[in-house]
Amino acid sequence: MRVFANPVGTGNLWFDNLSTADGTPVGYDPQARAFVPMPPFCANRERIGCNWIAPEEGAFCRSCAMTALAPDPSIPDAIPNWAQTEAAKRWVLDNLGRWHWFRPEDPGARPVFHLLAEGPTPVPMGHAQGVVTISVAEMDPVLLTTRREALEEPYRTMIGHMRHEIAHMLWWRLSLREDFLDAFRAMFGDERIDYPAALRYHYENGPPSEWKQHYLTSYASAHPHEDWAETAAHLLHLTDIADSFVATGLSLPQIPSAGWDPYSEPDAGQLIHIAASVTVGVNHINRSMGLSDLYPFVLSEHARHKLAFVHNWLRRGAQGL
Repeated sequence: MRVFANPVGTGNLWFDNLSTADGTPVGYDPQARAFVPMPPFCANRERIGCNWIAPEEGAFCRSCAMTALAPDPSIPDAIPNWAQTEAAKRWVLDNLGRWHWFRPEDPGARPVFHLLAEGPTPVPMGHAQGVVTISVAEMDPVLLTTRREALEEPYRTMIGHMRHEIAHMLWWRLSLREDFLDAFRAMFGDERIDYPAALRYHYENGPPSEWKQHYLTSYASAHPHEDWAETAAHLLHLTDIADSFVATGLSLPQIPSAGWDPYSEPDAGQLIHIAASVTVGVNHINRSMGLSDLYPFVLSEHARHKLAFVHNWLRRGAQGL
């Protein structure tokens, strides 16, 4: 994520800012990728702290307009959890917008979001025919940690959920292209195999013993759909890590220039190599504070080929190139 210029003074603004350091209200314009000091602001600004601008007074911003179902406000903590979930959604949508996904120039369908609070039973997260369902309850750190540990996951965040589930939607969009499916099946396998049966087998028996040689996560080994979603999410992780690293003025010898833009990098191998180098360094810094690794994953050669495949399609797919 970039660091943004203050439109009314000195200093910088961060992606989630609602105002400048001196208190001037600002809004983020996702089309210009810049902050502006004037309305119309999103209709959700006061309710959940959305800092994007709207097309007109009283309207929702581009991101909030994609939410068809919002949480039941009578459920405890539903509104603050929803606010943080929408913030994660805005972050991921803006990342994808760097490759033109879901912007005005994108001719395809946009995702529809069902962002639901949890009552007595959990909300199953997933994607179906363009609809992304997310449990806002996972903004609760205790619940998130409990589920991460129960599933033996090294990483689980709301941004991660958004990237994974939107990746399923991106696959659905790309699968409408005849040239995509054959290439996908050659790389990931045949997604037409029984999905529920594959998941049942995975949860009952676990991943294959050699999964680390072929997949980024154990869950990716469950089915080609999950392999795609996990790989696409990790490509977004790595690209945004590299972009955020450069945006804050940090550098490594592997970075080709001060103005290098990871989202414009055509060479997937170079992008992945640089991002992986960044993660090694930041993991080391985290350990100096007794924190978990920022990126607790190992990229096998096979996983790198899959990341390159996803990179190729996500960079060109939104505009049908």
